[in-house]
Amino acid sequence: MGRERELSRLRTLLRSSRLLTLTGPGGVGKTRLALELAGSVRGSRAGRAQWVELGSLRDGELLPQALAAALGVRERGGRAGIEALVHALGSRTTLIVLDNCEHLADACAQLAATLLARCPRLRLLATSRETLRVPGEVVFRVGELSLSPAGEEHGTAELLRSESVRLFVARARTSDAGFALGPGDARTVAEICRRLDGLPLAIELAAGRAGSLSLPGILRGLDDQLSLLTDGSRTGPGRHRELAAAIDWSHRLLDPLEAVVFRRLSVLGGGFDTEGAAAVCADDVADGVEDGDGRDRDGGRHGDRDGRGAGVGRRDGVAPRGPHPTVRPEQVVRVVCALEAKSLIVRVRGDGRGAARFRQLSAIRAYGMDRLAEAGELHDTWDRALDWLAGKSAEAGGSGVFADITEEPLGQEQEILAAAVTYSAARSDSRHLPLAIALARLLYLQEQLTAARTLLSDVLERVQDREDRGAALALAARSACLQDDHAAALAFAQEAVAVGRAGQQPARLANALDALAAARLCRGEFSDAVAVFAECLDVVRTLGRPLDLALCRHHLAWALLQTGTTAQAERLMQECLPELAARAPLGQLTAALHTDGAIRLARGDLDAAERRFAEVLLKTPRGESFHALYPLEGLVIVAAERGDLQRSLQLYAAAAAIRQRIDTEPEAHWWGQVEAAVARVKERLPPAGAAAAMAAGRRLRGARLVAYALRGTEAGPAGRDSAHEGSPDRVGTAGHPPLTGRESAVAKLVAEGLTNQQIAAHLGLSKSTVAGHLDRVRDKWGVRSRTQIAVRVADRAAGRPESGL
Repeated sequence: MGRERELSRLRTLLRSSRLLTLTGPGGVGKTRLALELAGSVRGSRAGRAQWVELGSLRDGELLPQALAAALGVRERGGRAGIEALVHALGSRTTLIVLDNCEHLADACAQLAATLLARCPRLRLLATSRETLRVPGEVVFRVGELSLSPAGEEHGTAELLRSESVRLFVARARTSDAGFALGPGDARTVAEICRRLDGLPLAIELAAGRAGSLSLPGILRGLDDQLSLLTDGSRTGPGRHRELAAAIDWSHRLLDPLEAVVFRRLSVLGGGFDTEGAAAVCADDVADGVEDGDGRDRDGGRHGDRDGRGAGVGRRDGVAPRGPHPTVRPEQVVRVVCALEAKSLIVRVRGDGRGAARFRQLSAIRAYGMDRLAEAGELHDTWDRALDWLAGKSAEAGGSGVFADITEEPLGQEQEILAAAVTYSAARSDSRHLPLAIALARLLYLQEQLTAARTLLSDVLERVQDREDRGAALALAARSACLQDDHAAALAFAQEAVAVGRAGQQPARLANALDALAAARLCRGEFSDAVAVFAECLDVVRTLGRPLDLALCRHHLAWALLQTGTTAQAERLMQECLPELAARAPLGQLTAALHTDGAIRLARGDLDAAERRFAEVLLKTPRGESFHALYPLEGLVIVAAERGDLQRSLQLYAAAAAIRQRIDTEPEAHWWGQVEAAVARVKERLPPAGAAAAMAAGRRLRGARLVAYALRGTEAGPAGRDSAHEGSPDRVGTAGHPPLTGRESAVAKLVAEGLTNQQIAAHLGLSKSTVAGHLDRVRDKWGVRSRTQIAVRVADRAAGRPESGL
């Protein structure tokens, strides 16, 4: 609301400076302004915007690791920490937003100085209550929203020119759809906003009460609270006083059940869904607590008593330590919705596919944590949080043999999981070890390998239980493999197998054997790897787990392929692919399909290999990832074998550019095949022709690259559309109206792989306008998907007949 002038000024500053810091008091709107600014510059010269939330990070030494995890930077080639960040960012045009830097100011300053010095096209946007004091830093002080002048009579229209008043009215309408300003109401709202110094967060908290209190009631309650906190003085601490007062006043107006849930939610750093909220906030039914209406189960009331039984109230509105309303699981969803309506929690933007998630803003969460401690509930709440996380971790560990290489259900709870590991370690809690292993598994999947191994080293020093030790050793072996620490990987895996054999637990032994075979593969000991995988398969057969059996067969098939035993590898893939297609996580399925394609390639069946590689591309999510690289490289070899030299080099250059951008290395044996095919192609092309093909390939990205890779395959445009769109008969462009200039521009940018938001920023349009242009392009060309549009654009650019889509 408002801020148009600030945004315009900030866009100018961001173009001319590489470190821009938004400073101001808590609640002034730094984060929201940074979000709006980052969203508005996507697709511009500032480059891709990446958001990094630092509010829950407490250790400055972990800042490089946290930044790497947020950016998806993986440790490769022996690089870790800052070196991994510098290598990943390189000379790419990138904007990184560091939100809430004040408690890590020194660490943020050091990191910013290093990255800016070594990454020439990087820009940083920081929000902080204090400056970072880094050379070249440009500081923008975020002020309060505009207020209407005090002591003057103004009409409603004049008062509504105030940004503060407009914000209050907009937020009040989200709380009460029927909210409207009556005669004299605008002046009351203006006075509320003046009381709160124009601080957006404080105004939103006050406006959240519009559904239950009259405007004069809000003003009286807020005025009383301000006086209470400052002993009646109006010359007190200033803006922080107003924010604290607004939060405290909002807390005082909660009913007892809401107050309990509010303070318990403060444990859930990093956000939460309603399942997590219920698990952490709901009481054990055996607790000696009140029912939800404030009554004991024996019918007595004691809602207003302190610990001595006297009817004493608290000046700060904090309920005295003692009995509280029982929080039942089925009540939590309703209370969470009520707290959102009152602006005490906010909904987190997501992809819309999972459960809705929420979080407490940092100032509100800090207040809630204080209330939790004062109520004497901190350790009990943490105890429930540890139980919940340990239960989810046990579900993941018990869901299959190969938990380390499948999707981790605690992925969205990483911040609370990390805090739980620290909390449980300090108290020597028995739940620490399984939680630490779960966190290490998450870090491994993110390829934050140094952090994973550090955590696992601590686990191995503490662990006594054979089961936990075996799991930690197997995970340590896999982490060491990815760091090319082959000796450590083998030692960890061998010990894991020894522990597994002694433990008489087949599933644990199978996991250890799989890790040992992986260590052998990393060392190039393919025959030894085949023998260990075969033993693993024998063990898994006894478990009655079809998915684990299919995964193990795939692993053995890949090892057999390295030894040239293709016939047996092919039989194993025929046995495992139906189960993997039905039940495996996407990453495991695409890996298996690639293995099947590589086997067919080795047996000389180019058409079947091409179909498999194309199928992997069709199943791979949009965006650059290593899942798309192996099939692209498979198509490089297919094209080389067929003598399509230009296509082979273009696909090779495109894949190599992606590998460089996402900093991932292929398996050595596979990469040797790709390089050998490319070397043969280059021998048959003149140097100028090879260079031109490579340059053209490096320009292929996004949907254009996928469309080019699929063209001519059985899974090309028509195959893809029938599989994904369900429309068998597509109509060409003949007879259709031509595109307008703007529609053509939008179609070309879609072919470049840009999102609607990026196209809007590039062309200076709104996102809805871009969507409208795309709808008309689809109608005129008779297509539906963005890939179809990219294919059509590429066909036109190359002067080829347009495919019937």
